[in-house]
Amino acid sequence: MKKIILTGGGTAGHVTPNIALVPRLKALGWQIEYIGSRDGIEQRLITELGIAFHGIASGKLRRYLNIQNFTDPFKIIKGIFEAYFLLKKIRPDLIFSKGGFVTVPVILGAWLNRIRIIIHESDLTPGLANKISIPFANKICVTFPETLQYIPTAIFTGLPIRKEILQGDRDRGLRFCEFNQELPVLLVIGGSSGSEKINLAVHKILDKLTTKFQIIHGCGKGNTDPNINYSNYKQVEYLGVELPDVLAIADIVISRAGANSIFEFLALKKPHLLIPLSKAASRGDQILNARSFAKMGYSAVLLEENLNSESLLVAINNLFTQRQQYIEAMTGGEIGDIIGCITQLIEQGS
Repeated sequence: MKKIILTGGGTAGHVTPNIALVPRLKALGWQIEYIGSRDGIEQRLITELGIAFHGIASGKLRRYLNIQNFTDPFKIIKGIFEAYFLLKKIRPDLIFSKGGFVTVPVILGAWLNRIRIIIHESDLTPGLANKISIPFANKICVTFPETLQYIPTAIFTGLPIRKEILQGDRDRGLRFCEFNQELPVLLVIGGSSGSEKINLAVHKILDKLTTKFQIIHGCGKGNTDPNINYSNYKQVEYLGVELPDVLAIADIVISRAGANSIFEFLALKKPHLLIPLSKAASRGDQILNARSFAKMGYSAVLLEENLNSESLLVAINNLFTQRQQYIEAMTGGEIGDIIGCITQLIEQGS
């Protein structure tokens, strides 16, 4: 049987595209195993699928001064040795990497074992882990056509979306949120860990929003506020298996601009307002993602430095008023069979 190692981790965004490939890979006869970090979110997400998971040491390479910059290189070196001997034992036909710093030791371990490597970059510009890994890859897949100017040898595929996201049930979503069908639904999600700035801006205008919308708010772990009590407002820490059903009832969405999220909105034709992470808190990849989607007419954008309760209220009202024009733009932006495209490259590379 053909063997493939999937790798990627640190955040859900580096794991869920791998998960999206799993059903098709199994149908094509691949035996799948996963390598990730021992303390990342990927172990829980992957073991829930019944896929063999192998944890290795991993460290983060930072562009800024941090005391861990002195210790993490040793973790990376340890991870390379662990990945090398693990891959020598498993003997996979191919590695498929979704990025995140745990993938650097896996890529180097695979290269030393002469195992073929395919890398996928989610964002418009490559992250540091993928920049390091790209010279060792046999093929590079990218999500945005604009990325080809940074990696001319790459193949534009788009981003694989989990089929579960497309199969949400409206009735289940209404029951989960305890909503009715009288008012439109506003979904607020600030990424897998939530966003304090978005949460605060939303909370300040709940008295106005709840007269027009029923609101389901993914606040992030430990960020829900028990003192807030509106009949049209439901707050949760994290939307996991419920997310497809909640997306099914959402009329408009407020979100960060991670690649996974925005391609899910595109696939579902959900009008959305993107509030990308600022350059002060990131390398600016979400700003570029949002700019690309705004240019195509898919997204409304509010930069974080312009975010306050007043600007957010105006942006939400404008998005709702203009929602049909965003739906029409996204309807023209067909994304094709991305999973089929990527798995075909995997088949060719085995």
